[in-house]
Amino acid sequence: MSHFDERAATWDSKPSNWERSEAIAKALKQATTINPQHCALEYGAGTGILSFLLKDDFAEITLMDNSVEMVKVMQQKISDGKVNHLKPLFFNLETTDYNHGLFDVIFTQMVMHHVSDVNQLLNKFYQLLNHGGHLAIADLYAEDGSFHGDGFEGHLGFDINELTERMTQCGFKSIKHKTCFSINKTNEANETKTYPLFLLTAQK
Repeated sequence: MSHFDERAATWDSKPSNWERSEAIAKALKQATTINPQHCALEYGAGTGILSFLLKDDFAEITLMDNSVEMVKVMQQKISDGKVNHLKPLFFNLETTDYNHGLFDVIFTQMVMHHVSDVNQLLNKFYQLLNHGGHLAIADLYAEDGSFHGDGFEGHLGFDINELTERMTQCGFKSIKHKTCFSINKTNEANETKTYPLFLLTAQK
């Protein structure tokens, strides 16, 4: 069972997960032009907290995740809430191409630092957007490795200028970023540190 499978059942019980998603949802709505007739994709949706916060802003949201247990939690929440325009989907875009339509908005939160081939995924996002569509990425600024601690094999956050350049090379334009939230976390050294998050938006 993966790390995220193990945490799925208790994910929504952590107030910090809601606080972070609420801040990101607010920043996303300020930074992009959202149309209630648009369709969106949340990649790495987890239990769907962010998509639930944005459910009244889109005609349909596909909640894509590659954790079976996270998708099960999404499905139960959607069923309980009778939210028919939220569509949970067990899918790994890193390993498989998605060929079932395009989106007006794609958004992620705290996902990209887990992605092994960032450039490949950015290119896939670009291909999955309608012309004029928006990509919104919320993630960690570059950090010293203490956020996850020893053994973490992903990225230690992102240099925002380097990520902007990568997106430019993919074809994105109108790239903007701002700090949208800060996580206070006690690391393995028992130090409480502040880890700021950025929201980076771009247009196809």
